[in-house]
Amino acid sequence: MPVEPLALPADDWATFVAERADSSLAQACEVVDRLKDGADRTPLETLELWNVGETAIRNAASVTELLSEVHPDSSVRALAEDRMQDAAALVTARDQDRALYEVFATLDPSGLDAEAARLLVLTLRDFRRGGVDRDDATRARLSEIAARITVIEQEFSRNVRDDVRSIRISPERLDGLPEDFRVAHPAGDDGLVEITTDYPDFRPFRTYAHDRAAREELSRAYAARGWPANDALLHELLDLRHEQATMLGYPSWPDFDAETKMIGTGDAIAEFIDHISDLSADRANADAEALLARARQDDPEATTITSADSEYYGELVRREQYDVDAQDVRQYFDFARVRAGLLSVTGRLFGLEYRAVDAPAWASDVTSYDVLQRGERIGRIHLDLHPREGKYKHAAQFDLVSGVRGVQLPEGVLVCNFPRGLMEHEQVKTLFHEFGHLLHHVLGGDQTWARFSGVATEWDFVEAPSQMLEEWAWDASILRSFAVNPADEAIPADLVSRMREAADSDRGRWVRTQMFYAAVSYRLHQDRPADHDAAVAELSDRYSVIARLPDTHMQSGFGHLTGYSSAYYTYMWSLVIAKDMFSAFDRDDLFEPGIAGRYRDEILARGGAADAADLVASLLGRPYSFDAFGKWLAGEA
Repeated sequence: MPVEPLALPADDWATFVAERADSSLAQACEVVDRLKDGADRTPLETLELWNVGETAIRNAASVTELLSEVHPDSSVRALAEDRMQDAAALVTARDQDRALYEVFATLDPSGLDAEAARLLVLTLRDFRRGGVDRDDATRARLSEIAARITVIEQEFSRNVRDDVRSIRISPERLDGLPEDFRVAHPAGDDGLVEITTDYPDFRPFRTYAHDRAAREELSRAYAARGWPANDALLHELLDLRHEQATMLGYPSWPDFDAETKMIGTGDAIAEFIDHISDLSADRANADAEALLARARQDDPEATTITSADSEYYGELVRREQYDVDAQDVRQYFDFARVRAGLLSVTGRLFGLEYRAVDAPAWASDVTSYDVLQRGERIGRIHLDLHPREGKYKHAAQFDLVSGVRGVQLPEGVLVCNFPRGLMEHEQVKTLFHEFGHLLHHVLGGDQTWARFSGVATEWDFVEAPSQMLEEWAWDASILRSFAVNPADEAIPADLVSRMREAADSDRGRWVRTQMFYAAVSYRLHQDRPADHDAAVAELSDRYSVIARLPDTHMQSGFGHLTGYSSAYYTYMWSLVIAKDMFSAFDRDDLFEPGIAGRYRDEILARGGAADAADLVASLLGRPYSFDAFGKWLAGEA
């Protein structure tokens, strides 16, 4: 009998969340009891039973994490958060269970195949990292820490999600904004227009608004999200993570966190940040000087470019020096056409078919598709792409179901905040990027072991497949297949070429900005400064070529401090590998089936079944290197 997708409710989501989480966690507890019952099982049978429990825990964690971020009903979001805490507590207790650990510690791996043996090694590592070998008092404290960290992370994220700030300005201060933006923002009864810190308002306003004071006012509001509540939470979170790491025998949280990643150690993170910063320094400084030179045409006394100015003057430089007007480019990217184009492009590239299904969802504008390969359904995707109150504010892929061969189909959810009309090309690129995660989840979901299903590689490789897929959003022939203006004219190839040249002209500044974020992520955890604002200001001066607005609190709205913790460097680490993998493709034919099929099968379809370095080597026929990234940064590719 074929495996069916998860049946979502037409209504009563609260009951669905509670029953899905509670039944899954009860099954996981039953598995733990069975594993400790003393029955005579082979190592493979033991791992197979463990896999049942692992699948159940993932089923509880996935649906609750997703709905805590996207469900329109705040009571359902709160219920999902409560059940997330239950799932996290169960994992903590399981990983500290000494009797359970002994079951695995005594297994003989000699008869296991490579994947099963690898699963055993990683499972034993998880027990050790959970504190199974520590004394009772230490394990009790580690449990307390883990529970509190879960709550803090939820509250921190909720504060960012729910703290929507705004400015109110007179209509004439909208000069420079696209006409559709102005129409969508009429003046209220007081004659003023409200502009919020939500993505569809913030990005175009900071890019196009001529009024510098208004840009700064909105930028300050954006940088104040979560403040001051998240400052105290962040101090507590950093202290608890440090305490957890040191109780487990690690020098710091970054060392504990890096152990499971390609990079290996905390010191290596610092070295990587400085290496990339040094590599990009000359180009970044030149990029910043170009922005300042343009700003001085408006204000001869200008001495610096701040975060309120950078996107605005970057757009002017692209328009004036490269003949690329983002507002003109927007006319080619109607949302509905872009979505259809994305499905067409990825379907052709990877040999997939997307079949729209009329399935229940948590919001009326969610669209769902079965994913078919050679006529067989291999998973289901849900696209939740527009903003609404109480929804996650950025762009990400969330698991709904982890695929396990013969047991359950992979299902993933793309959560974004795009406009319903015209999109900027940057948003198109973001959509392709996030869809790369979704494809990784579905194509990598045909796994025996839940631990290796989907996006289950080392976390500093996770972004590489998504960064790879961005390249298909830059190819002129591909864009021309769906990017057309109201007159049904395809986007000109020479315009796409100028767009790419303009975007790449600013790559040094962009890289240094990413290194600033990476340094904030790492240094706050490594140093745990008493004054976060002062520490972030110092890091901005050291790494960013764009001046930070004084008296702002970006770290309070920096949501990656929860999920990525000290490892935001992973975006750039992944980009190094993505550039190397892309070098294997034919730039003149991005649909060439040989390399596309190898990439699908060797990288995406493997999920986490092997170490990321080995996956990349299997694709390239050699270890990954910095060469392609260095050429890109230097403008040679």
